[in-house]
Amino acid sequence: MARNSSGSLLVVDDDRYIQAAMADYLRSLGHRTETASTCNEAIERMEEFPFEVVVCDVNLPDKDGFQLLQWARENSPETSIILLTGFGTIESAVEAIRMGAFDYLTKPVIDEELRFSIERAIGQRSIIEENKKLKAQLTQRFGLSSIIGKDYKMLRMFELIESVADTRTTALILGESGTGKTMTARSVHQLSNRRDKPFVEVACGALPETLLESELFGHVAGSFTGASHDKIGKFLQADGGTLFLDEIATASPSLQVKLLRVLQDREFEPVGGNVTHKVDVRMVLATNENLEECVKKGTFREDLYYRINVITLTQPPLRDRIGDIPLLAEHYLQMFNEQTGRKLSGIDEMAMQALQHYHWPGNVRELVNVIERAVVLSRDTRVTVADLPEKLFANHEHRANIEAQLGGASLKVALTEPERHLIIQALETSGWNRQKTAKALGINRTTLYKKMKRYDIDFESVYKHI
Repeated sequence: MARNSSGSLLVVDDDRYIQAAMADYLRSLGHRTETASTCNEAIERMEEFPFEVVVCDVNLPDKDGFQLLQWARENSPETSIILLTGFGTIESAVEAIRMGAFDYLTKPVIDEELRFSIERAIGQRSIIEENKKLKAQLTQRFGLSSIIGKDYKMLRMFELIESVADTRTTALILGESGTGKTMTARSVHQLSNRRDKPFVEVACGALPETLLESELFGHVAGSFTGASHDKIGKFLQADGGTLFLDEIATASPSLQVKLLRVLQDREFEPVGGNVTHKVDVRMVLATNENLEECVKKGTFREDLYYRINVITLTQPPLRDRIGDIPLLAEHYLQMFNEQTGRKLSGIDEMAMQALQHYHWPGNVRELVNVIERAVVLSRDTRVTVADLPEKLFANHEHRANIEAQLGGASLKVALTEPERHLIIQALETSGWNRQKTAKALGINRTTLYKKMKRYDIDFESVYKHI
């Protein structure tokens, strides 16, 4: 074993000679090694220190090694237990492994055999630790923390995701293109008890009808031209996990019938085949279409609509959560700083006002592109108005007005009208609920009251000309 693979070991044996010889050998390999002579003594040591591997004789003066194994499984499950016995049988070895022992060796133990067993145990522990780190990264990347937002619409969506994630119920995600429906689907999966199983995504609008059915359900060789071999579909690939169907409104009538059957019976046949497959799949679907209108027009089956419209998660468009724009912009600024090696310190106030004033037809996806462009093009220490594309301004006159105000007045004066507009827009979005408006804008209620008073904003004054 390489020296850099050393671990912390505990040798448990009541034969002092064997105990000392084994400990000396393991120390010579570079392991931190302690010893114990009884089961109770070993438990005391294990309570004091998290050993990676325990090498334990089955026959001990107080209790046997199987009792130590049982204690370890309940109290120190990450510790690998290697049992030693002078009377090895196939039955006892099978029982030891069934109870959770990492290995079962017969005395007299050959040094190389012990070394190899410990090497494997430490290697397995490293793999487990790496898996934990990867799972933690997945949770961070695709859990709720990955969806940025403090707008009350987003908070309501977060609550709903947490409520439905650990169920088998079909979820339907609604929202305009670019709002982050795929991220929400991944979060539903990552927060569920299916997180260790596959998450399989299919964009229904990206494939023609014949290929899409084959992609979802698989096909048998010879079922159509070009089908030279059997193919496993996405439903079988996602068995035990989550299948995310994006752009579900584009599904053809025949595909809708098959999807309805899968949702009802959890079974299907591959294209051209007659073998029925049963699957345990959690379905998450998404669309940017109004499915109720599609049902009325006859392009989407009513029975399928009611089957998938059990839990609905609505992704609000970015223009309805302007208070989240600073959070999102700063997040993606830091992300692209890291990717490009730039060190921009932030976004100046005038540029941020421009970001919050824009309508964002492409939603978060468009914002990501704008921030990436700004990071790449900026020659300043911060993103400024000059780094933003022309499309962010309603018209050239609007930009000229901003530049003129900056040239002949203070920044505070120049920002007055955009800020007043943003506050009115936020008030309208929240139904003139001041608490919700303050939360959406990322300010406290007292600050909102002061700004409303300063800009003469109240319901009557805003709508007196209507």
